[in-house]
Amino acid sequence: MSSSTVITNIAALVTNDPSLGDHSPLGLVRDAAVVIEGDRVVWTGESSKAPATDNRVDADGRAVLPGFVDSHSHLLFAGDRTEEFNARMSGRPYSAGGIRTTVAATRAASDAELEAGLTRYLAEALRQGTTTFETKSGYGLTTADESRALRVAARHTDEVTFLGAHIVAPELADDPAAYVDLVTGEMLDACAPHARWIDVFCEKGAFDGDQARAILTAGRAKGLHPRIHANQLSHGPGVQLAVELDAASADHCTHLTDADVDALAGSGTVATLLPGAEFSTRAQWPDARRLIDAGATVALSTDCNPGSSFTSSVPFCIALAVRDMGMTPDEAVWSATAGGAAALRREDVGRLTPGAYADLTLLDAPSHVHLAYRPGVPLVAGVWRRGVRKV
Repeated sequence: MSSSTVITNIAALVTNDPSLGDHSPLGLVRDAAVVIEGDRVVWTGESSKAPATDNRVDADGRAVLPGFVDSHSHLLFAGDRTEEFNARMSGRPYSAGGIRTTVAATRAASDAELEAGLTRYLAEALRQGTTTFETKSGYGLTTADESRALRVAARHTDEVTFLGAHIVAPELADDPAAYVDLVTGEMLDACAPHARWIDVFCEKGAFDGDQARAILTAGRAKGLHPRIHANQLSHGPGVQLAVELDAASADHCTHLTDADVDALAGSGTVATLLPGAEFSTRAQWPDARRLIDAGATVALSTDCNPGSSFTSSVPFCIALAVRDMGMTPDEAVWSATAGGAAALRREDVGRLTPGAYADLTLLDAPSHVHLAYRPGVPLVAGVWRRGVRKV
């Protein structure tokens, strides 16, 4: 039988269960405790009511929240785009074309090099409180390179996404229809066994609405569930397509019409906002307030990638969302935990209630609000993943 551990003397515990504590969406419990047995949470509540356990950890009056759920990242890549970033910060606008630079470097890298990069960024994210992550292919754009990226990713997470439709492969730039045929045929056949999701960059310079529909529909026929890069650089059909196909998430959602907002609010598709991309490209911020007020479910994620958002820090994204996207600190923390879980259609992460995985982040602060209140400060003092302390 596995041993039990109580983390007690928690000043403020975010459970994301509105039936607990203050009955807010965060289910905030003051002077709280959490009991872990094996890899699961078995009890949460007030410290004075905690059951007896084998082990005890004193939180010393600090805050505890669920581990962050980073539902959108691109961690399978090689190379560096420092020069591009430097030029962009000197006045050159961002476009989808820079992806080709990473494609060339990724194709030239060995499997070991790709895995070393992935594990480096995962360790970096874990130190900042991320305990669940999704990651995508998309920097190979050949059958062999896409499938090997997914095989590597699948060794480290269950949330693996096939993104062969990131851009049209350079060698087929003059024949995008042929590339769509490749992605929906041979490439999909090779990649589907290693992925849970299929994604497409629906944007000018990448794939239009008809191409995106064909790709996502083909993936769904192979058992992969859709998600979509939608409405990032300009308004387009991505959000409406996401809702039509019951995509788990429409990601970016920067340029939205009222009809787009209403469609998201009336659907099971999560609007995943990625403020690191707007920060790194000096682009227009997504309007989280508009989405939340309409009733849409919003997630926050890093979009960690070498071109447009090279950050693995969810706390940084929380601070940006509060400062520049109209979110309250409570909303931003919910969106980075329970919202991310919703974007992955998971109920076993992103909350601290009995039956959920024991994925917890301990802050060196008395409240989760400090994540936005003290931006840039390394506040994560401890991380448990599946019941095991990792940080």
